[in-house]
Amino acid sequence: MRPFRRHRGRYTATFEAGEVAVLSDLLDQVRHLLAQRRAQAAGTADPLAVMTGMVTGPSDAPDDPALARLLPDFHRDDPVLSAGLRVLREPGIVAGKDAAAVAVLDSLPRGGGTVHLSAELAESWIAALNDIRLSMGVRLGITEDDREPPGVGDDPDGPAAAAYHVYRWLSAVQDSLVGVMLA
Repeated sequence: MRPFRRHRGRYTATFEAGEVAVLSDLLDQVRHLLAQRRAQAAGTADPLAVMTGMVTGPSDAPDDPALARLLPDFHRDDPVLSAGLRVLREPGIVAGKDAAAVAVLDSLPRGGGTVHLSAELAESWIAALNDIRLSMGVRLGITEDDREPPGVGDDPDGPAAAAYHVYRWLSAVQDSLVGVMLA
């Protein structure tokens, strides 16, 4: 990847075909997690929501730790308030996360190449990259960005090390975009 830079009011970066493939796969994985949550929510229709046409979600936090990281409790000190807020707000949050992932997927040059992002699309990129990193971080056991997760040093050529390198690469991509946006 050639880092992001500002060019004619847009943010541009160049990605190799393999990088596009990895990013596409990870975005699809996040979308799959979100689709699972939407499917779970489909069976929890609230009678008032049905009468009013409101879209509501489940009141309980996701069981999957990666999904729970993407959709954390709304209020940690008050489970009842958290559940009520989740029912009302989670569907919109899930839809927003999915829309950001789709926007990034749609903007990727399939065989590799340069992306040209508007300010709005750049915001989608930052959100989607963050969602990938959050879900990967949970799976890898990362608690702080500057610490290597457990098991990575045991087998430098193993799958945990490879996933950690992808995580670090995503961090660099996100940092590159944020840096140029703030400059």
